[in-house]
Formats: sequence, structure tokens, C-alpha cells
Amino acid sequence: MSNSPFPILSWLIFFPFAAGMSLFVFSNERYARKLALLAAFLELLTTVWLLHDFRSSIIDMQFVERMDWIPTLNIQYLLGVDGISVLFLPLTALLNVCVIASSWTTVHTLTRLYFALLLCLESVTMGIFCALDLGLFFLFWELTLPPIYFLISLWGIGPQRRYAAIKYTLFMLTGGVPLLLGFILMALNNANETSMTLPMGLSFDYVALLETPVPLAMQSTIFILLFIGFAVKAPLFPFHVWLPTVAMQGPAGVSVVLLGLKLGLYGIIRFAVPFAPQATQQYSKVLAGFGAFCALYGALVAIKQTNLRRMLAYSSVSHVGLVLIGIAAINIQGIQGAVFQLFNFGIVAGGLFLLVGFLHHRLGSTDWTALSGVARTMPLLTSMIFLLGLAAMGVPGSNGFVAENLIIVGAFKSHVGVGLAALMSAILGAAYFMNAFRCAFLGPVVRRDVKTAVDLRPRELSMALTLVLLTVGFGVFPQTFLSFNQKPLQAWVARLEGGHPATLAMVVKN
Repeated sequence: MSNSPFPILSWLIFFPFAAGMSLFVFSNERYARKLALLAAFLELLTTVWLLHDFRSSIIDMQFVERMDWIPTLNIQYLLGVDGISVLFLPLTALLNVCVIASSWTTVHTLTRLYFALLLCLESVTMGIFCALDLGLFFLFWELTLPPIYFLISLWGIGPQRRYAAIKYTLFMLTGGVPLLLGFILMALNNANETSMTLPMGLSFDYVALLETPVPLAMQSTIFILLFIGFAVKAPLFPFHVWLPTVAMQGPAGVSVVLLGLKLGLYGIIRFAVPFAPQATQQYSKVLAGFGAFCALYGALVAIKQTNLRRMLAYSSVSHVGLVLIGIAAINIQGIQGAVFQLFNFGIVAGGLFLLVGFLHHRLGSTDWTALSGVARTMPLLTSMIFLLGLAAMGVPGSNGFVAENLIIVGAFKSHVGVGLAALMSAILGAAYFMNAFRCAFLGPVVRRDVKTAVDLRPRELSMALTLVLLTVGFGVFPQTFLSFNQKPLQAWVARLEGGHPATLAMVVKN
């Protein structure tokens, strides 16, 4: 692991939090808005700087920071990033800039608290992507709950926003129980394998635990616990029921983060699978079948929706199933497609919900019956939604095309039937989006507020264009993304094919 001379990861974690707390110094809410946007933009620039110094030729963790935190339990303050996690840092920062900028004129109550909570949420999300100690990771994981709860309950756009906030929180707290149990079992297994007494034998070091052998019976238990814990947040069926509720009742900014940053899927790729390689091999067909079911279920339910926000929520469930298919393929095409699609969520799904949020702010509804003729009065907004929708469908030239094709190829190499199901889910994805676009945006202008609606403002257009350009850029030049994670993902696949923790160490050394 390469240590960092400057604690840039700590800066990325604590700077947004410090900026959020400083907002309360200003009594003028206008200055607070400007400071929040400036802080988010500086955070984005810092992630770009980190990306510039990142060396994709190195498999091992980079920018590592290590310090004792809770010595009696051997829990450390341990940070680091590799090719799998590093690109999610600028993605998180970019989405936060977009959310803050989009909320500039839509949030009028408790403004400083709103932006402070957004910045705090960015801090802990950065911590999730950087943490290499299981105790530290779990802390950041649970710390996402308070800001999301208050953002939904205080600034939600639906009459049942408090119910949505409680529902989300209860689901996440429940999912945290098996997650914590799985991490504790990993730490106890390390003590058993090293023949050290407790608590000295405990280890929550991610890299050290990867090299610690785990008996197959315990692997199965750990895999099931971690998978369930992460599946709740992904969300996978049947834990997905909180997502449509939050999408309909919560503020658009929170939905952008929840749909754009699939932390549950990241956890499955980072922790659940590498910690239990033999169990993953054993359950690969079950995982692939479950992913196919989720992909088809989400797509079929999305077809039946008549509200854009609810349709996007079920579309997200379908794409989550597609990512799980890529993970279960256990080959380089499948996992590269899964990680690429995971990254695409931020740009495409986050961008779509951002634009749909603009629609709701203008018209007070996202039901199809309330949007007829929007293409005539808001051509720019309609065009941006259409372009991002094409990427969600996997049209050639977009980042979605590359990711979905990698997943489908990987699925066919591993499970032909699951590959056909993945292909069918992609076809259904085109069906529900094109049907929604026709019903919601085309047709005659009926409502007066649609006739007088204002198209995208310059600030909104700049955000939408940025996301569309990234969609096309990564679609035309996919190697820009794939080159960052090719080697660590090859090691990831080798570990599963070898089925033993030492495999990863051998790949890293070579």
C-alpha cells in the first residue's frame, strides 16, 4: 500500500462537514447558499486532483492513511482507495454540486440546515468509499441515516414525507444488524486463524482480512449476512419497497443521491464477495437467477407506472438486478460492466431524477396526465431527459451501452439463461422509457401551467449538459473509465476463481 504524504482522503471526508458547520455562522441565507456551493465545488476540484495523481497501473491501495483509533478492539482510522473506489469520489462530489445548485431557489425554509445536512451527507459518503477498516466503514455507513432522515422529513415534497423518512430509517437500521454481525465474524475468525487471544487477535483491517483464510461454513454465513445487509440499501427485492416511497415523498436532491450512489452494490463488490470467494462460487447460480428476477421484476413494474418519479424508482430496481447479474458472472466482462453500470447510476439515474425534480418544481406533479405537451414549452428540458433516457436504455454511443453489453456478454459466458434474461430486461427498459416519454412529454398542451412553464435556466442547463457530455464521453471513450479498474478487477476475478484469500496477494505481488 502506498502512503499519502498529504492526508487528502481525510480532507475529502472532513472538509464538507466543516463547511456545513460553518454555514451557521452566517445569518444571511444568501451567503450560506454561496458558501455551500463553493465548498462543494472545492471538494470536486480536490477529487479531480486526487484522480490526476492516482496511478491506475498499481493494483494496491493508494493514498493510505493509518492511525490507531480504538486500540482495545484493534480498530484503526484506516483510509485508502484503489481503482474500484477512486472514481466514485469525483462522482459523489459532482452529484453534490448538482444537488446544491438545483436547490438554490427551491429551498426556502431552514436553508442553512438543509445545505449543512447535504454537506454532512457528502462527508460520510466519501468515508464509505475511503474506509479500509470495517469498524470505520460501519460508522460512516450508519452516519448516512441522520442527514437523510431529516432531509426527507423536513423538506420532502409529498404529504407522507415523515412516513417515508421513518420507513427508510427502519429499513437501514434493520439492514445494519446482519452487516455488523458479518464484520464481527470476520474479526473473530482472524483471531482464530492467528491463534491469538481476544481482543488482541481481532482485526478489522480490510487488506489483512482478505489474506486471512475463512472456513467454507463460515464463508457461507458471512456472505449471507453481508449480502442481506447490503441488499437492503441497494435495494434488491424484496427490500426495495422503501425506494418508491422515498422517490415520491422525499426531496429531489435526496433521490438523486440515493438513485445515483448505489452504496449497497458497492458494498457487495467490495466486501461480501471478496470475503467469501468460495461461498460466492457456490451461490453464483442463485445470485445470477436472483439478479435476473430483480431485473425483470423492476422493468415489468416500471412499465405499469404513470408517474415519472415512481417509474424511475422501479427502473433503478431493474438496473440493480442487472448489476447483480454482472457480479454473479464471475468473469472480467461481467464485473467491469457491473462497476461501470454502478458508476453510470450517478450520471444517468441521478441526472434523470434531477431533471424530473425541475419538472415537479415547475408543475407541482410528475404524473403523465399533468405533463402533456411539455416538449412544446420546455424543449431543452425534454431534450436532456431524452438523451439521458437513451443512455439508460443502453443506446450505442452512451455509457449505458458499454456497461450493459459487458454485463450481457459476461452473463452469456457464465449462464446462458441469465444472459437471455439480462437481454430481455434491457429490451423492457427501452419499452418503459419510450412509453413514458411519449405519454408524458408529447401530445397537446392541456394545462395552463404547462403553457406558461419556463424552460431550463442557464444554471440548470449547465448541470444537465455536464451530465449528458459525461454520458457521451464515457460511451465514446469507455477505456477512460475501464483503465482505472481493469487490474484490481482482474485480481478480484482471480480471487474468486482461485477461491482462496491468498490468490489476491499472489496477483498483487505479480
